[in-house]
Amino acid sequence: MASVKDWPVAERPREKMAELGVATLTDAELLAILLGTGIRGKDVVAYSRDLLSEFDGLGGMLAASAETLMEQPGLGPARVMQLQVVMEISRRYLAWQLRRDDGFTQPAMVRDYLTAQLRHQQREIFVVLLLDSQHRLLKYVELFQGTINAAPVYPREIIKLVMQHNAAAVILAHNHPSGVAEPSQADQRVTERLKRALSMIDVALLDHFVIGAGTPVSFAERGLL
Repeated sequence: MASVKDWPVAERPREKMAELGVATLTDAELLAILLGTGIRGKDVVAYSRDLLSEFDGLGGMLAASAETLMEQPGLGPARVMQLQVVMEISRRYLAWQLRRDDGFTQPAMVRDYLTAQLRHQQREIFVVLLLDSQHRLLKYVELFQGTINAAPVYPREIIKLVMQHNAAAVILAHNHPSGVAEPSQADQRVTERLKRALSMIDVALLDHFVIGAGTPVSFAERGLL
């Protein structure tokens, strides 16, 4: 099988990127540049296409655990660490964007950030985003962790955190490791209890996101707040 070096120059991922820009590359070509080489019998682009097919795209691959990734032929510790670095850079970039003055005027960016933080988690995690009076991000806190099905939520701990950071508003989020993002009755009861507790100290609860396998669900958009 011909290697990438034997392809026409315009079709090689690195040369294509240099000539036309990174945005013109397919997902497989981006991954091919990151991995550098393929495996026996497959050039790096074909190998990248197979990996993306196995994980249902770049998102699924980057969100996969190290153990799952290393089950794939050709993905050893070094390559898995590369992928984890890319994912962490993405998370930190999104966090930086949210800390800018206009970060929370863009709900889609909040969704992307929370999805990057929570979708890959194997346990249910309850998150608090603490905001200042201009709704800029002060701090992201993974406050509670639970089993595969539930995380205990204690209003007093959230109130303590809000007071400690002098937050003026809060966004809540948690993941459903089962993959279904639809809020449960328990989710709604907890949200209502926290909204009442926060209102007693004059702190606004702006939203509660549930992160699952599909599109995250916003309590505010559903009219549940």
